[in-house]
Amino acid sequence: MTQKLMKENIEEHVDDVVEPVEQEVTRTREPWYSVSSLRARIFVVIYLVAFVLFTLLAWFVHVHSVIPVDVTITREFQENKSPWLSTSMILVSAFGNKPLLMSAVVLITALIFWYFRLRLEALFIVSLSGVSLLLNVLIKLIVSRPRPSPSLVEIIQMSGGQSFPSGHVMSYVAFWGLLLSFGIILFKKDGWWRYMLLIISALFVVLVGPSRIYLGDHWAS
Repeated sequence: MTQKLMKENIEEHVDDVVEPVEQEVTRTREPWYSVSSLRARIFVVIYLVAFVLFTLLAWFVHVHSVIPVDVTITREFQENKSPWLSTSMILVSAFGNKPLLMSAVVLITALIFWYFRLRLEALFIVSLSGVSLLLNVLIKLIVSRPRPSPSLVEIIQMSGGQSFPSGHVMSYVAFWGLLLSFGIILFKKDGWWRYMLLIISALFVVLVGPSRIYLGDHWAS
């Protein structure tokens, strides 16, 4: 009897969470990719500008592998080290250090979107993460920029391979950045789950770059 009541209570709590989300998804059924959407147009412009800047930066760091301003920025980041800061930066990057964990999170997130009948968005989540991984490998081979040297900055967390572009940054932007975009474009109704999605996604996107610099794994550029 007690187990039955507990099961019913759990189901009620799940329904309380799921139903508002389903209602919000239904209410915002207008395609986010429609050019008539102001938010969609803004994001398209942002992504196009970012792509152009990224291309120019890739060419520049291919020609100039070590830039004095990068060394200065990294040293400034590492100047006031503290245990809590080092731990925080390591934790931010830890998610990207475990490919299996990240793949599992991507797939689970896609399944959640699929469950709420956001099928195209679910496919975007999986495909963009996969494309990001392949592009990262390809661009690293083309640009061939070495990682920061211990003779220039402190290497707190050593990694192999090339430096540009950062695999962590690309994968975080592809996954967390996409979730952040969906949170802004798809859902307009205030709710704790929407704020959680926006806050967590934004934190990962904003902090991953500084964490890679602080750990001495990548240059700022």
